[in-house]
Amino acid sequence: MQKGVIAAGSALTAEAGAKILREGGNAVDAAVAAAFVSFIAEIGVVHLGGSGLANLYDAQSGKSVVYDFFSNMPGLGDAERTHDDLDFSETIVRFPGTSQSFYIGHGSVAVPGNVFGLCQMAAERGTMPLHRLLEPAVKLARDGFPMNDFQAATCRLLTPIYTATPSMREVFFENDTFIEEGERLLIPNLVKTLQRLGEMGAEEMRSAGRIGRNLIQDQASKGGLVTAKDLDAYRVLQNPALRVTYRDCEVLLPPPCSVGGVLIAFSLKLLREFDVAGLGVNSAELHALLFNALQLTARARRELDGAVLDGSFGRFVDTFLSDAYMRDYVHDLQSAMGEMRPISAEPPRPTHPNTSHFSVLDGNGLAVSITTTAGESAGHIVPNTGFIPNNMLGEADLNPLGWHKWQAGQRMPTMMSPLIVLQNGNVRLVSGSGGSERIRSALLQTITNTIDHQLPLGKAINLPRVHAERDTVQLEYGQETGDQLAAWGFTVNQWQQPSMYFGGAHSVAHRENALRGAGDERRDGHVAFA
Repeated sequence: MQKGVIAAGSALTAEAGAKILREGGNAVDAAVAAAFVSFIAEIGVVHLGGSGLANLYDAQSGKSVVYDFFSNMPGLGDAERTHDDLDFSETIVRFPGTSQSFYIGHGSVAVPGNVFGLCQMAAERGTMPLHRLLEPAVKLARDGFPMNDFQAATCRLLTPIYTATPSMREVFFENDTFIEEGERLLIPNLVKTLQRLGEMGAEEMRSAGRIGRNLIQDQASKGGLVTAKDLDAYRVLQNPALRVTYRDCEVLLPPPCSVGGVLIAFSLKLLREFDVAGLGVNSAELHALLFNALQLTARARRELDGAVLDGSFGRFVDTFLSDAYMRDYVHDLQSAMGEMRPISAEPPRPTHPNTSHFSVLDGNGLAVSITTTAGESAGHIVPNTGFIPNNMLGEADLNPLGWHKWQAGQRMPTMMSPLIVLQNGNVRLVSGSGGSERIRSALLQTITNTIDHQLPLGKAINLPRVHAERDTVQLEYGQETGDQLAAWGFTVNQWQQPSMYFGGAHSVAHRENALRGAGDERRDGHVAFA
């Protein structure tokens, strides 16, 4: 009998989870071990100092829960602090074809949730001691590892941030050259930090713990907002999943603080009014439908964002997803597809690629879907810890009110949407993605490819994707499809090859009495079995 399967954004991450499964751990144990390894092995996209969401489902009991360990706005107990003296500076990152502005520094750091969430999951849902779950990460931190081409390229993309301070240059820019493929990555002091986490658990992140104490001192002395009260008051939230029926399946999505989960539910409710399977795999008609559904969802998001900003997000979700609210949107989509014309939507906020996802399914039907992010990192390492903080307060899409406008202690919103699909109470699909705005388009297509088109998992994930950006169809290759869309009046930006821009939906599934897994090739996806 198979003990489990994990799909992740690196071979090292996937193998760490599979090793725990082979040793008798469950899917939660494997997920926790893999997450801590990912903060090293996938250092181009995630860090220990970030935050995340985890979606869990147990097929044996039929119970599901979403662990919300996303970031809080810092500043509790520090009413006298002004924003005039914050270490908060703009940096420009040049992506292929565009440039984007980010803010980094100590004033960009939000309260980090990763350690709190992962430790609590291990204690409540795992079966193995935390120190054993951290052994793969400790070994990797001690021995280092040769950077592969994907991680080296991702780090190099963020050169202005990864070389912003002496502490970062020590790791990524030795002898005046940026770390390259094949060179060994080592982070000073990280081994000791991980070992103490294994012994102390989440208390190590509180104000009395070594990481927490160093973080607070570093923040206070160098223009940050995170306080002792922020760390001591932080709580991991546990909420029921948001459930939406799609064909003969049920999709479990994260509720608020996840804006992404609510928007995916909205898009699925639009698509279920159409014969998606009848449009054919990867056809121009299918891409037109997906684009227009995404555009209408973006249009509806304006009102959802208003609820986020005024504090009524949680209460508004039922209304937002009600048949009465959606009726006009369904009519607009039917009308546009009847005339085969594009739908216009407001431009979205700027987005970023720095998110990672992995999916785990064990032989007993326990499924875990986890997405984490640290933004691009704050551009420094907390002294004596190897701890790289996030820059959530420097992300435009997470701060629509303007910089540092959230109320201290408030949970920030996120597009992350780790999901689980059930069929007759059994796990059909465990998925999620990195990619900010592209998360929902990547997952929407993963779901339709799996459920409507009945494609094998690898093909469902790695088929060309479409994304709606402003009023442009971002099409991930397929010249004939692009030409047909253009002939119908769609504005098309034709990509010539797969790109991490379109997300990374590393997924696992249970099909035909066997566990399956597939890594998204756009983001160095790997699968490991136990």
